[in-house]
Amino acid sequence: MIQTVGNHLRRGLASVFSNRTSRKSASRTDSDNMADGESYRNPTEVQMSQLVLPCHTNQRGELSIGQLLKWIDATACLSAERHAGCPCVTASMDDIYFEHTISVGQVVNIKAKVNRAFNSSMEVGIQVVSEDLCSEKQWCVCKALATFVAHRELSKVKLKPTVPRTEEEKTEHSVAAERRRMRLVYADTIKDLLANCIIQDDLESRDCSHMVPAEKTRVESVELVLPPHANHQGNTFGGQIMAWMENVATIAASRLCRAHPTLKTIEMFHFRGPSQVGDRLVLKAIVNNAFKHSMEVGVCVEAYRQEAETHRRHINSAFMTFVVLGADDQPQMLPWIRPQPGDGERRYREASARKKIRLDRKYIVSCKQAEMPLSVPWDPSNQMLVAKDNWVLSSESNQVRLYTLEEDKFLSFHMEMLVHVDTAQAFLLLSDLRWRPEWDKHCRSVELVQQVDEDDAIYHVISPALGGDPKPQDFIILASRRKPCDIGEPYVIALRSVTLPTHRETPEYRRGETVCSGFCFWREGDQLTKVRPSVSFPFPPRFTPKPHLCPELSAVQTSALPLASKLSSSCRESEYQGLERSLH
Repeated sequence: MIQTVGNHLRRGLASVFSNRTSRKSASRTDSDNMADGESYRNPTEVQMSQLVLPCHTNQRGELSIGQLLKWIDATACLSAERHAGCPCVTASMDDIYFEHTISVGQVVNIKAKVNRAFNSSMEVGIQVVSEDLCSEKQWCVCKALATFVAHRELSKVKLKPTVPRTEEEKTEHSVAAERRRMRLVYADTIKDLLANCIIQDDLESRDCSHMVPAEKTRVESVELVLPPHANHQGNTFGGQIMAWMENVATIAASRLCRAHPTLKTIEMFHFRGPSQVGDRLVLKAIVNNAFKHSMEVGVCVEAYRQEAETHRRHINSAFMTFVVLGADDQPQMLPWIRPQPGDGERRYREASARKKIRLDRKYIVSCKQAEMPLSVPWDPSNQMLVAKDNWVLSSESNQVRLYTLEEDKFLSFHMEMLVHVDTAQAFLLLSDLRWRPEWDKHCRSVELVQQVDEDDAIYHVISPALGGDPKPQDFIILASRRKPCDIGEPYVIALRSVTLPTHRETPEYRRGETVCSGFCFWREGDQLTKVRPSVSFPFPPRFTPKPHLCPELSAVQTSALPLASKLSSSCRESEYQGLERSLH
């Protein structure tokens, strides 16, 4: 049945997996030899070790995330102040993904160092490792990135630049600028996604009788800032605020699942202003949205000085993702959430938008310079070049059209054809790359590395050697599928390379990359679909693309008719239903 879905891809999009190789790692410098020894240590590095005691744990006997956040913030602040030479305050904490829990009796080792200093702010990288003293085993718990701002009462602080010396420091120094850009455009990215997100369709497809009103999960708590909660500058300790936020978020999550939830992800603490001893902090939490196996809880913190004050200062906000683990440590199904009209619907839609870009932010945080390109946030302009204009019709044969576009040193092309198959069916069949070797001879094998969520998955793709290259190519591909938001919009399958620390380049294969490729599907009628495979790759500027000069274009052109024929072939209903179940 799969062969009925794909022959047109046999050569069309095979160019994505056969014509580009990844950048090679930069040559090692003399500083690497220095790093191999123990004579060099980053001057901003701070290390802290803490023994986990019963007073630090939650009801499961595991280290409380709130307590861990206190230790992380304290260690990072010391590193920032060591570089700045003056007091520093926490401005933000990037996404944190917790990979392991920590039990009583284990040791928490925290290491922090400044990756890069800008004008008055700096990025501090933090690594948390747990250690079992009896077995001497160690586990990576999480990695974090915090932004600190140098603060003086009477003068503006301009930080001295950091001087990276080892290869690792140079990598972190260069990528820090990209991560800073992501922080600045984060709000705009959310707005773009919200413009293409409709809440009504999602809610109408769910059983209202099994929904939990979001208002039932609302939690509000008031904390009085006392001297033990303040840092050495008299301001409320940032780690303490984060710990209070984690506490109310856990209560809100528990009200939805009626169980003890586990915190898996914290999405960007953003401190908007300071608070001092004597302030009252109002912490509010509510479940914004519940997905199949996870839920997002939004938390905000407001401060006021006197009870009579009507104006409250917005201090901080964050979004936390919880799961409920069963006896087998696997995530359990969660009830759906029913948002309240108005702000509740806005939070519901924003939670879906944040879910779309969480993967991109995760892998940019963990990327290495030698593993470019960086993944970019999902954006309407990236939807397989749909928004691009000025396409040139290069050729047309038997109702199959080939278009090309040269722009910004990239050559892009797509085909358009009509196939007699249901649009949703074609979308489902092509969105799972594991079926690709069934019909694509340029694809040797595909392994599912991680099912990130319902719409995003990461695959390890291996293609055979081409030309005189003795090595096969392999790719780490992020496949994202999007259903249409409005009538007339397409179904989209987007493919692009991402960096994955667990699947680095090996001598056995030549690591390839795809910048942007995939499919769009438009419903043209009952059992009639317009299919557009698209691909984009670097190309020399001022070059007029012609099919006979570009092998990739020729391959797509000659394979278009077999592809359309395969897509239009009939599929047995039982096979289609079985595949649909496997995709869901």
